[in-house]
Amino acid sequence: MKKNSVLAAFLMVAFMSCQKNAITGRRSIDFVSEPEMIGMSVTEYGKFLSTNPPLPASDSRVVMVRTIGTRIQQAVEKYYADKGLSNQLAGYKWEFNVVDQPTVNAWCMPGGKVVVYSGILPVTQDEASLAIVMGHEIAHAVAKHGSERMSQGMIVQFGGAALSVATQQKPALTQALFQQSYGAVSQLGILKYSRTHETEADKMGLIFAAMGGYNPEVAIAFWERMSKMNTGQKPMELLSTHPSDETRISALKAFMPEAKKYYNPK
Repeated sequence: MKKNSVLAAFLMVAFMSCQKNAITGRRSIDFVSEPEMIGMSVTEYGKFLSTNPPLPASDSRVVMVRTIGTRIQQAVEKYYADKGLSNQLAGYKWEFNVVDQPTVNAWCMPGGKVVVYSGILPVTQDEASLAIVMGHEIAHAVAKHGSERMSQGMIVQFGGAALSVATQQKPALTQALFQQSYGAVSQLGILKYSRTHETEADKMGLIFAAMGGYNPEVAIAFWERMSKMNTGQKPMELLSTHPSDETRISALKAFMPEAKKYYNPK
């Protein structure tokens, strides 16, 4: 009886916490609010930059990243404004920084806090391809994938307890869940981007890059380069949290006509 009561209570909370994403139309569990995620972003972004000093503003790589970032930011804001959803970006205070590390990665915290690692630049090769990457990462943030993934982690680790309770009881674990919710830490293996999240970010990222004046078609060549970098045996797609390289590229090609409708060369 007790187990049934706990299960019923959990299902009730899960049902009440299920929200429909205004852009993707997909319903997801949302135990952690966007203001809470943005609040944590401010703290964690500052901590990250204090231990991983960003390159100076005068560095040509920073100039490039901030130019691209500003154009995508403007695209995102216009996209949401056109849909009457500007309130979805409340609390966003955009920042774009470059960290000089060989890691082939970039990420965006909720609230528009972006980091690009210098190691990805030899792979992107040009501004348009970097815009594809940044558009993809920013799409994860504005689609609230981070809060969705952290909510999933909270359910597993804390049974859906409030964030304030989790922070007090297990601050280190809560911090780790947050860091993994936006992709800065993946080696712990608790949370990873799902195939659904990746596909949504691919499509939205193409649109944002296109609106920013970057040719979305370069995404195909970029992901082909990334595919060649993936050495070693890969898991079967059904066992992976990410779409296979072939599936991703095929999906991008299929979506390209829609993305090009937003292309505004500058």
